[in-house]
Amino acid sequence: MTPDLRALLTGLIATPSMSSVSPAFDTSNRPVIDLLAQWLVDLGFQVEVLPLPTQPHKANLIATLGNGPGGLVLAGHTDTVPYDEGRWNHDPFRLTEADNRLYGLGTSDMKGFFAVAIEAARRFDAKQLQQPLILLATADEESSMDGAQALVELGRPKARYAVIGEPTGLRPVNAHKGIMMEGIRLTGRSGHSSNPALGNNALEGMHKVIGELLAWREELQTGHRDPRFTVPVPTLNLGHIHGGDNPNRICGECELHIDLRPLPGMELDELRAVMERRLGETLAGSGLQLDIRRLFHGTPAMHTAETSEIVQVAERLTGHSAEAVAFCTEGPYLNALGMETIILGPGDIDQAHQPDEYLALDRIEPMIGILTQLIERFCC
Repeated sequence: MTPDLRALLTGLIATPSMSSVSPAFDTSNRPVIDLLAQWLVDLGFQVEVLPLPTQPHKANLIATLGNGPGGLVLAGHTDTVPYDEGRWNHDPFRLTEADNRLYGLGTSDMKGFFAVAIEAARRFDAKQLQQPLILLATADEESSMDGAQALVELGRPKARYAVIGEPTGLRPVNAHKGIMMEGIRLTGRSGHSSNPALGNNALEGMHKVIGELLAWREELQTGHRDPRFTVPVPTLNLGHIHGGDNPNRICGECELHIDLRPLPGMELDELRAVMERRLGETLAGSGLQLDIRRLFHGTPAMHTAETSEIVQVAERLTGHSAEAVAFCTEGPYLNALGMETIILGPGDIDQAHQPDEYLALDRIEPMIGILTQLIERFCC
């Protein structure tokens, strides 16, 4: 028998599933997937657990109630970020109620959504559904997006509409920026600092690279603007640099890491091609070797048209117009599978990735009501 809402939340929060680019913090999400699978089987869903090709110890889950074309996907990621040990006032793995809030790692971002989605789904059985209801749970959204990428390569799930329960404060979101992170390495030749002719300084070359990147940023921000966003232009951040090993040696190697967040309509591959061309031209004749690598494959920007039925229905149910946000989600991947996708969840983005993360109690019932009406509209 599927537990009640509070027991669902308790079980999810008590089961660690952190993903991180740092192996010291990275854990499997399989225990959470197995919990969801057990609960959804008990509700009559057909459940598939799909290990990731790149990380077999992690998995996605596709659970389907009913059949036929179209339908609705309720989606979320099962992983959380690591937590700041010593900065929490509550045990991050114990659901704690205080101050009309439920505290715990993942309550807002975004394990809490699964409990709410299951609570809405338990009100239906397959006989009521003319189109399928699909619950989708993914791996590694917080680190590599490998779970979402695996779904695109698999070509599943297929449905007409999707809701991703990321924390939006019960406000529908139909657009967000993308993200790409690139590593730029220059290799020159080290030598004694007393004679510059003995080497080729990679750090000085990186100075030229940074100048070119900042000039490109200015051009991007002049040429691209979207007033729906709080920061209405694409951003390019110089986030990390390291080069050389001693003041009295000519720097032989230098590496810079950047973060670029494009607006909808800006393609990642085109941006990469432009960056590689410009940096190659900047360093032409310098004798420095330029190597550019993706720090991860990147997530494109998302936009679901304001005229989409899922957007319009969500606006009516919430009383809020659809918004654009700066943070990334798995929305572009679901859109790539042919679904019209919105982001809509009970948590708040201000709580995401913070000590003492919480979900406000007064958000739970309204979110259950919204999901129930979405299921009735798009599945029944």
